[in-house]
Amino acid sequence: MKVLLLYDYPPAPGGLATQGDLLYRGLLEIGVEAFSVHYDSPLEKEWYYRWFKPDVVLGVGYWGHTPQLILHPQKFGLRAVPWLVADGYIANYQDVLNKLPLILVTSQWVKEMYIRDGISGEKIMVLPVGCNTDKFTPMDKDQPEVSAVRESLGIAPDELMLLTVGGDACSKGAREVMQALAALEDKVPSNWKYICKVWPQPRTRLQNESDLELAAQLGLTNKVQYVTSIVSRNYMPYLLNACDIYVAPSRLEGFGMPQIEAGACEKPVIGIHAMGMLDTLVHEETALMAGVAERIVVNEVILGLESGFTANHKVVFGTPRTVDYRADVNDIGRYLQRLMNDPSYRDQLGKAARQRVVDRFDYRTVARQFVRVLNEKLNIH
Repeated sequence: MKVLLLYDYPPAPGGLATQGDLLYRGLLEIGVEAFSVHYDSPLEKEWYYRWFKPDVVLGVGYWGHTPQLILHPQKFGLRAVPWLVADGYIANYQDVLNKLPLILVTSQWVKEMYIRDGISGEKIMVLPVGCNTDKFTPMDKDQPEVSAVRESLGIAPDELMLLTVGGDACSKGAREVMQALAALEDKVPSNWKYICKVWPQPRTRLQNESDLELAAQLGLTNKVQYVTSIVSRNYMPYLLNACDIYVAPSRLEGFGMPQIEAGACEKPVIGIHAMGMLDTLVHEETALMAGVAERIVVNEVILGLESGFTANHKVVFGTPRTVDYRADVNDIGRYLQRLMNDPSYRDQLGKAARQRVVDRFDYRTVARQFVRVLNEKLNIH
């Protein structure tokens, strides 16, 4: 079997790049002949097509990447298999996707979104995102690399550190978390800080400022800290090990890679009982999952060239689409109260989370699952 993988390569620290790169590494480690190339590099992709002659071209992205992931390799007579995430709706390329023999998606929820929006479910298979459980592993807070993270963030040795990581924190549920924290007052120990590690980018600067304004309104200015910085994947295991509770009841989450990685580090996770986290977290066993308090629904969207349309193209949905969720603030508060007051329960959830990640989401396990799917569905060996 020869596999060419299309994703953001060489990998940036983002989710899609990590998703592709872990599969690439897993395939190599189990003995599959594989190469990776940037999905948006037609010259280099064609070079691989001509000399490597892959049996399958696996592309990582979302429906809007159809021209790069599917149409381009098909133009050269190659078999394209996309591995897709969702962003709340599928507004184009249904005709291309429905002609494919196999589509991979990252969770059952993503599969449901594609079926809802006109893609046949018969050829959609769920392949979870992998986790490097050798790197994302429990570490003692006294380990120099971990203690250095806490020191750089201004976290005292006796302070509880709550953590959310994302391109922005709002989309990971940080505003709901802050509202929950403000309501707890004297119900939890006073020695805690909430760290939101966000990515420096123009589109989120205003959102981050708005989030910090909310923190001030809630009286949490001295408790909430937004850290805006580029970091590598090498840093992430130490950042996650530096925290005591990972909090991310996300507004939109097709899988939830940071939640998985936190679990691999034996950290208790607070998520939302919806979307991809229904696949990855088990309520009251490996995590605590807040209920859904609200769904944000749209009737139409304006899309453009990036989605295969002309500029300012209006897409009107026959059935309104849920594009965002909001976790129940009261649930988040109850779960924070329990975890912040009960170190043994934090430890119990964390250990169970680690075992589940090792069993189901290790990147080598995912690579073997990918090979089995190609064997069974496409007769590629």
